[in-house]
Amino acid sequence: VANEGGKHWTVNEVRALIRIWSDKTIQQQLEGTVRNKRIFEQVAARLQKFGIDRDWKQCRTKYKNLKHEYKSVKSAQDSGSTSKSMKFFNELDAILGHSTMEHASKTDNDDSERPSEWTEAKSEKDSIG
Repeated sequence: VANEGGKHWTVNEVRALIRIWSDKTIQQQLEGTVRNKRIFEQVAARLQKFGIDRDWKQCRTKYKNLKHEYKSVKSAQDSGSTSKSMKFFNELDAILGHSTMEHASKTDNDDSERPSEWTEAKSEKDSIG
């Protein structure tokens, strides 16, 4: 996929992006919206604190590319193929791997299968409003 801005992401830059992305509040914001420019402006601002100079568009493009690559590797694995892999698969699996489980447990309304921090995070969010 085309690399916006022309400058390749270093391993450290990608790690920093994934670290920010793994933040529960960022994940919840990204899951709940399509127009996500403001979220990626926050992500870019946080990267800036690590000394990484990326604008929101670069962050969004990298996020989309990583997510797309993860999904294609994941579906290849699910179909029994081990030939596809990617550099940050385990990190992304920790973030994205739960979403399929979450949808499955929503249908039978069983919270017992979820890690306790998910249900706690949800109840905290509910009590704020």
